[in-house]
Amino acid sequence: MLKKLSHKFSYDIAIFVNNVLWYFISIFFFSRLFYIISKWNDLRYIENASEFFVTTDYNFSLFWAIFWFVVVFFINLKLRREKLVKYIDWLVLSFLLILSIWYIGALLWGQVYGKPTDYWIEITYTNPFSPISSTPVFPLAIVYSILFFIEFAVLYILSMYIKIKGFIGHIWLIVFALIILIFENFSWRHDIFDNYLFLNMNQILAIWLMIFSFYRLYVLSQLSSKDTTVIIEHK
Repeated sequence: MLKKLSHKFSYDIAIFVNNVLWYFISIFFFSRLFYIISKWNDLRYIENASEFFVTTDYNFSLFWAIFWFVVVFFINLKLRREKLVKYIDWLVLSFLLILSIWYIGALLWGQVYGKPTDYWIEITYTNPFSPISSTPVFPLAIVYSILFFIEFAVLYILSMYIKIKGFIGHIWLIVFALIILIFENFSWRHDIFDNYLFLNMNQILAIWLMIFSFYRLYVLSQLSSKDTTVIIEHK
């Protein structure tokens, strides 16, 4: 999707292709590290590097994967002397598409699952090794996958008509964060944060992402108003 959109928006795909190893290392290491921190009560038994890198539970922190991807991306932007606003729509579109696919995998491997509910849409894991086998639970991963695909489709259509760079990207980052903030209440997984704050790590970082996106929209609106003023004065 990044390559397809690079032609559509006239972006340089080399910013990813030439640095793919750094993206992979950063995302893999830190998303695993912060997942272990969030589940410290259960995973503090890890004693060596092999148990850290060779995972048996396939669990990584989604938000910290996003964060450390953005860190590497920002470094590349600084080296190229470019700004985030140029690329944000491109990144968000591709991210939402892969996220809708990733949650299907998270459903099949039991990484994301809901709590017991009674909405008549529950699913039951039949795998004997599942931590929630034989218990009908809210289909959280399926709901996430559907919602993020709808968000991707709407954003893709809007990107054909709205030409203000960065505007729709930040709007849909806010929608993404809001979806996480709301539906994580249906998650049956617990981490070290929700034991004390009644919010899990994903919800805390979703709030931070919403604040950041609102701030970026404010900056964009200020820049747009200044540009409009300059045009009017010039005329």
